[in-house]
Amino acid sequence: MKYFIIAGEPSGDLHGSNLIRNLISSDPSADISCWGGDMMKEAGAKLLKHYRETAFMGAWEVIVNIRKVRANFAECRSQIASIRPDVVILIDYAGFNLRMAKFVKSLGIRVFYYISPKFWAWGEGRVEKIKKYVDRLYIIFPFEKDFYSRHGYPTVYLGNPLIDQVESLRRENPDRDALRASLGLSNKPVIALLAGSRMQEVKKILPEMVSVSSSLPDYQFVVAAMEHLPEKLYRDIIGTMPVTVIYSKTYDLLSVAEAALVTSGTATLEAALFDVPQVVCYKTSALTYHLAKSFMKVRFLSLVNLIMDREVVKELIQKDLNQMTLHRELQNVIRSGNKYEIIRGDYRQLRAMLGERGASARIASDMIKTLKSSGS
Repeated sequence: MKYFIIAGEPSGDLHGSNLIRNLISSDPSADISCWGGDMMKEAGAKLLKHYRETAFMGAWEVIVNIRKVRANFAECRSQIASIRPDVVILIDYAGFNLRMAKFVKSLGIRVFYYISPKFWAWGEGRVEKIKKYVDRLYIIFPFEKDFYSRHGYPTVYLGNPLIDQVESLRRENPDRDALRASLGLSNKPVIALLAGSRMQEVKKILPEMVSVSSSLPDYQFVVAAMEHLPEKLYRDIIGTMPVTVIYSKTYDLLSVAEAALVTSGTATLEAALFDVPQVVCYKTSALTYHLAKSFMKVRFLSLVNLIMDREVVKELIQKDLNQMTLHRELQNVIRSGNKYEIIRGDYRQLRAMLGERGASARIASDMIKTLKSSGS
């Protein structure tokens, strides 16, 4: 069968790559084209467009890049119409993928959505578009099932694929000291800085993160840098601060970290699965923040808190994200802090709520079974 998969950011690239491997394993004749990243390409798909050319965060960023956004839509529509896949699989990335779902449905092609857009947080009314244009929705958080049930839309929950990724790496690298040495790090305890995958995020959030590095000289601060972002971006922000930058080794870094400062998003859950106490950071343009705040339907930004439905990790948002508050909260979550063991205990509960490993394989199998049963 022919598959066309669309992901617009690194987390989608990761999930997409695992899905692709399992699709190929279950369907050896699979012909997979994608918009995504290097991991999806390495997994066996034909990469037609890299997410570095499509990722724009927030209302203002989309507006100033509107011509490029429109060109991307046109290019993707043309490719899908030409390839005529049996199914288009959309991974998160709601602004782009929901519009693409409408187009794909108009061609009579099946639409699967893998990893729900965060409509439970904002834009609840857009669920109607899912109901209208998506044939099957695969969710990765248990609480999403109740949300969609309230809207009369059935979903499929087969576990969270991050569990497989994290456990696989932990089995491959059981020796933390050897892993630390391979990263070129000293013996000082590590505080990981996960500043996001988009340039706009890094520009807003990383300066605040690195501002606390000189106040804890007994620790080494290490940025988990994204290879698709320019080195100059990180260099200009860090300047002479005592901070190390490591590219494309986020999971290795989390494996050796004692604590982390993490931009809100998938990385908050990744840090939790690596058992790393964290402080969640979020900052964006004033326009984007005020627009988002007016639509927000949930109490928390981080996935950890959302899944647990209570504050497990501290969230510092907009003006609260500053050197003073970061220093205070970071001291709480390092090994000597009063929240270190409490957070790790909460993480164990979180892990149990997410279910068993093997989600990517189960999801791929269900997709293929569904397509065959529908006569595609």
